[in-house]
Amino acid sequence: MMIKRYRLGRLGGEKMERPNIVLLMADEFRGDCIGAAGHPDVKTPYLDTLLSGGIYFKRAYTSCPSCVPARAAMFTGLSQEHHGRVGYRDCVPWNYDCTLAGELSKCGYYTQCVGKMHVHPLRSLQGFHHVELHDGYLHNYRRDEQPFYENQLFADDYFHWLKEEKGISCDVTDTGLDCNSWVARPWCYEEKYHPTNWVTSRSIDFLRRRDRDKPFFLMASYVRPHAPYDAPQAYFDLYKDRDLRPPFKGDWDDEENLKANGYTFNSSTGPLDPVQIRRQQEGYYACITHLDHQIGRLMLSLIEHGLMDNTIIAFVADHGELLSDHGLCRKSRAYEGSIHIPLILYGPERFIGKPRVCEDLAELRDILPTLVALAGGQAPDCVDGVNLLAGEASDRSYLHGEHTAGAFSNQFIVTKEDKYIWYTQSGEERYFRLDTDPTESHNAIHDAEYAERIDELRSCLIRELDGREEGYSDGKKLIPGRPPQEILHRVLG
Repeated sequence: MMIKRYRLGRLGGEKMERPNIVLLMADEFRGDCIGAAGHPDVKTPYLDTLLSGGIYFKRAYTSCPSCVPARAAMFTGLSQEHHGRVGYRDCVPWNYDCTLAGELSKCGYYTQCVGKMHVHPLRSLQGFHHVELHDGYLHNYRRDEQPFYENQLFADDYFHWLKEEKGISCDVTDTGLDCNSWVARPWCYEEKYHPTNWVTSRSIDFLRRRDRDKPFFLMASYVRPHAPYDAPQAYFDLYKDRDLRPPFKGDWDDEENLKANGYTFNSSTGPLDPVQIRRQQEGYYACITHLDHQIGRLMLSLIEHGLMDNTIIAFVADHGELLSDHGLCRKSRAYEGSIHIPLILYGPERFIGKPRVCEDLAELRDILPTLVALAGGQAPDCVDGVNLLAGEASDRSYLHGEHTAGAFSNQFIVTKEDKYIWYTQSGEERYFRLDTDPTESHNAIHDAEYAERIDELRSCLIRELDGREEGYSDGKKLIPGRPPQEILHRVLG
């Protein structure tokens, strides 16, 4: 088969070949949950293929670990301070001059998203030529006060399709599972109706109907393994008889909080019942393997269309899932299960070089400049992210992250070796040596041998927060107890 090679003018005196770009995005996918990355239990044969044959960014993070601010960083290439979303809040308009899809469109790419966008308004294109939308279950877009065109059951393409296919008002909650719960049970309809399958099916259809005279950017954006943990039965069966690694524990775990909330199905703590913890793990891993197999299905379609020789595949997640580590669930905390994400670039060596493991600190804001560079373009000067393939992150000594979460609102500084966390409401501090204690089992904040290092990281945070509207820093010290806010008004109004 003849491979079509797209050309882009001249850059530095040489003609540049433009690859197609496929961005695979998962929601709430832990950075350690890939078999080839060393996880002892989860099975991910197709992601293993991408990791072992591409560039694996071992130290990739999200600086604001929940869906909305994390996606804002990826779509805009900006830090949370500059895109203005420092916590989770729906229904705030997305008015950005620079977006990932928009910049790739300027490079001559045909751009398509299938799946989760999680922007406002729901049907905002954010630079894509076309979006086939499925955002999962969004509570705020199902309330009676929303106008009908912002109601998720009207605006979401998957729900519209599912109703037409089944002839009844089906929903992702028909299993009885909440979208922020640790409860798990298999999908109650045929597998082809699962939203994970739908994203893959619509992505494959895009390959059929694409404009073959243009390179394309396809973002296949999956909701899973975000709860509800509802993979088809066959994927639950893969894990039901296996010995699974127990959740991580530490000397700082809040056992009283777990006892108080461990029987609440949508609490930010994990379940208290060991049987429920085991079921939670089974459900989460089942959703990952189901997703992995659907990624495999899309990869096979790329092969059938003769596209793999000219296509870059990127895999990333918006944030992780604590999965009962330290008695906690979901995200928004500064611990590894929440902020450490997978990031892989896979493709022909002429585009990305030889397969390797990269130790540079990477963040979601780096996706835009990296992919735009692969497309032969250049990211705008306002972008905070860097081109990971050019080694521009090698000098990054730390990342500043944060998340507003009521009493658990936090700020953190993470490096390749360690992490400093400050809780903005209580003033509590934590310090972990990630190089020797990657599971964060020991809070070393009071260990005398690290006092100088803790002062150094605290000073970094003081500088990062100096001048911010919340008033968390006066340039000399951290100031706890200031009212937390999810958005920065000087940025978003």
